[in-house]
Amino acid sequence: MKVCVFGAGNMGARIAEVFLTHDHEVTMVDIKEEFVQGGVSRIDGDLSFLVKKEKMTEERKNELMNGGHLKTSTDRNAAKDADFVIEVILENMDLKKELLRDLDKICPAHTIFASNTSALSVTEMAACIPNRADKFIGCHFFNPAQIMKLVEVIRAMQTSDETFKFAFDLMTELGKTPVAVHEGPGFVVNRILIPMMNEAIGIFADGLASPSDIDVAMQNGAGMKSGPLHTADLVGHDVNLAIMETLYRETGDPKYRPHPLLRKMVRAGWLGQKSGKGFFTYEKPFGKEVPGGDLKLH
Repeated sequence: MKVCVFGAGNMGARIAEVFLTHDHEVTMVDIKEEFVQGGVSRIDGDLSFLVKKEKMTEERKNELMNGGHLKTSTDRNAAKDADFVIEVILENMDLKKELLRDLDKICPAHTIFASNTSALSVTEMAACIPNRADKFIGCHFFNPAQIMKLVEVIRAMQTSDETFKFAFDLMTELGKTPVAVHEGPGFVVNRILIPMMNEAIGIFADGLASPSDIDVAMQNGAGMKSGPLHTADLVGHDVNLAIMETLYRETGDPKYRPHPLLRKMVRAGWLGQKSGKGFFTYEKPFGKEVPGGDLKLH
């Protein structure tokens, strides 16, 4: 199957990697060549790690990276013969709609369109391409996408049964564990997880405990594999803030109101692992955590 992934960042590259390692023809598209090459480097690094761990042969890696299965482009017309298109661009509804309207003119009639949005309305996105709204669906992968099994398969109001079954079965074929979701703000995981992160931020801001102790408490007291603040750093605080604002705007419920400290951190550029600083400190963007590098408030 010919798959086109729009967005070569951390999530986009890893979603492309998932399709690539399951022998689909993948084209990864972004707005700048440097972004595209950054995505290629992420995929190459992941596959090299698998080779090092003897979970993949060097020959298999070379086949995937150099055998023509992975293509890149900065031109949206690269999707002109795609069977499945998934957008993994910024969490901005206007940007997503603009891309989808453009792709509606480029892609063949049979193409299934998907969004990896964390919380935005897939029904609203589908409505911007009315002639194929029935072929639109949400496929929300989780970070890191090449490892995490869960994919929320989200039905827009317009999504046909055929499109839903196609996407659900495709995620299963990719080795993922899909769950069926009807659209609602935050879907399932983020509807539960984001308020937990927000409360953990508030506990830290109130001076009750350090980021490390908050996470240790939730790991050992609530069975979390990774505590809420490490998870927040992994997701990225710009994304966390966008999801919280969507939940708050869509529901009007004050329990979803972003904590002021989160807004300050985003304004400071302290976005978590992607920037090298969040509630914890990292050697470099996406680098190892620095021991004792908990955020301190002055």
